[in-house]
Parts: sequence; structure tokens; C-alpha cells
Amino acid sequence: MLLNIQDIGGTITKQDDRYVVKDNNTLKNLVVSSTRLQPQKSTSGHKHPGQEEVYYFVDGKGKMEIDKEWFPVKAGDVVLIKDGVFHRVHAAKEELYFVCVFDGRRNH
Repeated sequence: MLLNIQDIGGTITKQDDRYVVKDNNTLKNLVVSSTRLQPQKSTSGHKHPGQEEVYYFVDGKGKMEIDKEWFPVKAGDVVLIKDGVFHRVHAAKEELYFVCVFDGRRNH
């Protein structure tokens, strides 16, 4: 199945003044999720015991917080998130759009 990186399909699972999150649950073992994070907003920090994630930043700039480490992210960056590690994304002064892939179903 071919997806467009700007619209991965699926359904909106979270939406508020900070972001819109869509999950595509087409596959049996993996979820493809996209987040449009508004300027100067942050995602809810969370961790997933038993679950790894891959974040691919498509548009914009911001910062990634993993445990107590913060580092800049921009379009084209890929971040690997290990099992059970706390993570959060912070947008800069522009919208930040990223796609993540994780195993299993969303549990946060």
C-alpha cells in the first residue's frame, strides 16, 4: 500500500489546540501515525513500556526531548526511541509535522 507522507490516511485519534494526531492501523503489527504540532506547542510527554518508535520529521523545526536530553530536530531527521523511554516533541516558531511508526496499538 502506497501512502503520501503529507497524509498517511487513518483516523484522527487526538486533536486539540496543540496538535492533530492521525493513526493508520492498516497493518497487523505496526501503526503509522502523523502529528501536526502547532507553533511553539509541545506534545504530551509519555513513554511506552514494551514499545519502540521511529520518528521521521517531515516539515518544520523544533526540539526532541528524550529522557533528560534535548536536541534540535528539522525536516529530514529520524529519531529512534528505545523501549520505555520518555519522549516529547516541542515545535519552534513554525508548525512541525512528523510521522512515527511503532509496534502494536496506541496505549497513551
